[in-house]
Amino acid sequence: MTTDGTEETTGPDPTYRRAGRADIPALVDLVNSCYRGAPSRQGWTTEADLLDGRRVDAASMAVLLERTDTLVLLAESGDALVACCELRRGVNGAYFGMFSVRPDIQGGGLGRRVLAEAERTAAREWGCRLMRMKVLKQRPELIAWYERRGYTNTGRTEPFPYGDEAFGLPRRDDLAFVELTRELPA
Repeated sequence: MTTDGTEETTGPDPTYRRAGRADIPALVDLVNSCYRGAPSRQGWTTEADLLDGRRVDAASMAVLLERTDTLVLLAESGDALVACCELRRGVNGAYFGMFSVRPDIQGGGLGRRVLAEAERTAAREWGCRLMRMKVLKQRPELIAWYERRGYTNTGRTEPFPYGDEAFGLPRRDDLAFVELTRELPA
């Protein structure tokens, strides 16, 4: 990060492609390393202070990849998977989730580039004009990062699904999601 809170852009642009079944092991490793446990603490996007457990497993990733309304976008540098995100087509635009940038390279501008590619992909593939996402309200630094990229907090909240271990094991009892949206260019 630069002193004004913006990311520097370093390194070559990644190549992008849709994930397939052969990518499941690498995707599970990347996503879990970004959200939970000791590896996630190398970056600034960790949820390790809020949630324990796994973020995804191979079975849930396989189900996600089979959905006809969903694609998982991969960003690769050389042969290495460096980032990914989920895009889901909906009636009111696209949903953006499972955003993961390898923790040891966060802060260099890759996240901003992958987010922009995800927005272009949703607009190009599905004609979407709105991107939606849910972010834990206890992540003000992450919400601010999205706001700097044009996202707006809608004020809508959703309770955390306590008791559903697929979302993780909460470390506190006040977790909730806020919805952020952004209109996509035509």
